[in-house]
Amino acid sequence: MAPTTIASRRESPARRRVLDTALALFYAEGIHAVGIDRIIAEAGVAKATFYHHFPSKDDLVCAYLEEQVDLVRRRVVPQGITPDERIVSVFEAIGEITCKPGFRGCAFINAAAEYPDPEHPVRRVVDDFRRWFRDTLKDLLVDAGHPDAERTALMLLALRDGLAVAGDLDDPATAGPAVRSAVTRLIGT
Repeated sequence: MAPTTIASRRESPARRRVLDTALALFYAEGIHAVGIDRIIAEAGVAKATFYHHFPSKDDLVCAYLEEQVDLVRRRVVPQGITPDERIVSVFEAIGEITCKPGFRGCAFINAAAEYPDPEHPVRRVVDDFRRWFRDTLKDLLVDAGHPDAERTALMLLALRDGLAVAGDLDDPATAGPAVRSAVTRLIGT
């Protein structure tokens, strides 16, 4: 059975509480470390209510990641006059996300580490996000007239992954300027 998507179920206050609880716990402690019973208890819902909205933990994890996709899409909107400025702005937005207090790594990288099977529904959500991000960069590079948009988009995706890790492990004050320099070198500006 395919995981339930956010759009496929009507939002209710109980569903929102479950999802908000899962968002906080999964991100802070890890997906496999948090059990359904704990989420049910902390969200203050009945077990039947939980399973009405999320037939399985995989459905909940996919909904959690889809919320992360929506968040990134809202925050990482290319801005600027030139295509190069729009590419740099994407990475500046990511830098803002990764430099915030409480940042504990990329939700997608964290989930992929916990779900190594590339056929698992959770990994499909991760892969869809990565494909969207790479394609967004490729489109911006094509608009900029970049001679190797596909390959450069892959390198920029790897840079995004590195920024997400650096935001968790390194000093955010040094990560941001290094990324801007790397982006401008990769796109040739």
